[in-house]
Amino acid sequence: MTTTTPEHFLNRELSLLAFNERVLAQAEDPGVPLLERLKFICIVSSNLDEFFEVRVAELKEHIALDSSSVSADGLSARQTFRDVAPRAHVLVEKQYETLNQAILPQLAEQGIRFLRRTYWNEEQAAWIRAYFFRELMPVLTPIGLDPAHPFPRVLNKSLNFAVELSGRDAFGRNSGAAVVQAPRSLPRVIRMPEEIAGCEYGFVFLSSILHAHVGELFAGMTVQGCYQFRVTRNSDLFVDEEETKNLREALQGELPHRHYGNAVRLEVADNCSPEMADFLLAQFNLGREDFYQVNGLVNLVRLMQIPDQVDRPDLKFPLFIPGLPSQLTKPGDVFRAVRRGDILLHHPFQSFQPVIDFIRQAADDPQVLAIRQTVYRTGTDSMLMQALIAAAQSGKEVTVVVELMARFDEEANINWAARLEEAGAHVVYGVVAHKTHAKMALVVRREGTKLCRYAHLGTGNYHARTARLYTDFGLLTCNEDICADVNEIFTQLTGLGKASRLKHLWQSPFTLHNQVIAAIRREAEHARNGLRATIIAKMNALLEPEVIRALYEASQAGVKIELIVRGVCALKPGMPGLSENIRVRSVIGRFLEHTRIFYFRDNGAERVYLSSADWMDRNFFRRIEACFPVLEPRLKKRVIAEGLKPYLKDNQQAWEMDHQGTYRRRIRRRARPYGAQQALLELLAKPVA
Repeated sequence: MTTTTPEHFLNRELSLLAFNERVLAQAEDPGVPLLERLKFICIVSSNLDEFFEVRVAELKEHIALDSSSVSADGLSARQTFRDVAPRAHVLVEKQYETLNQAILPQLAEQGIRFLRRTYWNEEQAAWIRAYFFRELMPVLTPIGLDPAHPFPRVLNKSLNFAVELSGRDAFGRNSGAAVVQAPRSLPRVIRMPEEIAGCEYGFVFLSSILHAHVGELFAGMTVQGCYQFRVTRNSDLFVDEEETKNLREALQGELPHRHYGNAVRLEVADNCSPEMADFLLAQFNLGREDFYQVNGLVNLVRLMQIPDQVDRPDLKFPLFIPGLPSQLTKPGDVFRAVRRGDILLHHPFQSFQPVIDFIRQAADDPQVLAIRQTVYRTGTDSMLMQALIAAAQSGKEVTVVVELMARFDEEANINWAARLEEAGAHVVYGVVAHKTHAKMALVVRREGTKLCRYAHLGTGNYHARTARLYTDFGLLTCNEDICADVNEIFTQLTGLGKASRLKHLWQSPFTLHNQVIAAIRREAEHARNGLRATIIAKMNALLEPEVIRALYEASQAGVKIELIVRGVCALKPGMPGLSENIRVRSVIGRFLEHTRIFYFRDNGAERVYLSSADWMDRNFFRRIEACFPVLEPRLKKRVIAEGLKPYLKDNQQAWEMDHQGTYRRRIRRRARPYGAQQALLELLAKPVA
């Protein structure tokens, strides 16, 4: 194995910030429709929320423990945080600058305006005042700060206002400060009637309404200042799975604490006084490096609702109708279609409906005896879960492996688990200390005198909404060996016993890591023997050090390696003598790239695998993952032609990384413009007339 040093690895947290810089570039791109640019601004905010709630929170925990551990890049948690903080501040400043100087002015030119209180005319001010007294005032609870009213517990990411006051109240008190918490039940952006707004789409922020009328909450006192603020907290849940007898009950008890974890970031409006800023930082035990003073809303995620309220198709991505594979173009029996040959689905360019139909037909079919499925993220109104409930109620053997610890989806999964159990389904929660991340469904059907099995395997979640937004592959098959492998994994998850050897699937935590390493080394051996050797891998993240070392070794042997890594990548490409045969690119576009595809030329055999797993430590060693081969030659060609080649050809949405970890947009000015996602839409989907 190649000897590596910390200089051969990139930092995970800095790489994650670099990904969000690429997302922000979509908001800056004038070629992206205007309302979609606003969405990208919101996506950056949402991503940063999770970054602070999880990644920065973990760094701070290590710092508090004075941990001496270092990551593969050689940095301690303290050193990483020291590098992360200034870069995060620059990213946030650039985000607000893009919003205020480019997107909002251009929206105003299109008749979509956010009416600031300093510019309200009399009619607008009267409408807003009436709204305040009708909708807002009755549900506000101002909290004066004095010995009888200590600083309130502020929920994670909630909108709050710090108010500076002078004068005395009815009891003679004058603490000089109060806190007003915005009701979570009210919208943060309110649309004003067109005849009052003076434009087709006029919006006013809840924060502006409260700011304008906050004095109504403190009769007889003078408001010296009113400042929005928002605190982000550590959102990791701690449940000792080995000591807990009922994981679901333990998790239900732990969920409320997520709102009150240790603070990791404070955001305030730009008008906040230095004295109030210092006061708030002290309340949350935060330092200046945790302080983000922003020019606008402290929660830009709330603007995500605007495109849905604005009927301007010309300012959005064109609508499309997802296509269907030729075997499914006519309504009919999914099982009959699968018996004719494996079916490959490429979302969102092709419809997710066949997956729903697969489970629905299984639920309705009297010949189906049993259904098994994993659930990681599925949403709160899932048709798939409804079908499983119906199947259980009809007396079928329904087994669902629900991952309760799917971060930020715990509550939805707990609710589905309870409903499934009430319907008579067998619900299990996987394996202690290993998240069930594999995407699998298995149907057992009586056909004549024998029982036949059908399986669906995917790279993405069983979530109909995200299947319209994320790129993923799914495979419907009745291949006996693959179905037997899927059945074996389900048996591991629901029962006890040693893991059997699988015929085709690579599985975490048992064989996936070793098989990936072996495939990389086999390719290196081909190169040493003078054979043409190629590895192409597409994934969300690449972090696992041993895999990176194997890729470095393969590069040194002469293997041509193309890596399409959407987000975090710790590997450094193009380093002389180490990785000059490796290219790393990231494609950021309309859809979130989510497919995991592993291609090994293997002396012309062209082995192609699809997987639920990224090449990360957690996916290899702490999760149940499935990696499955595409065996049918025609489908293998499709995966290569649709999942890999377009992304290597992309010269519009692709970014290439250099050996220092810096990404540059891969735009070829003289070449014919080619975007992978647009090309796949044109190939597989239909435009809405």
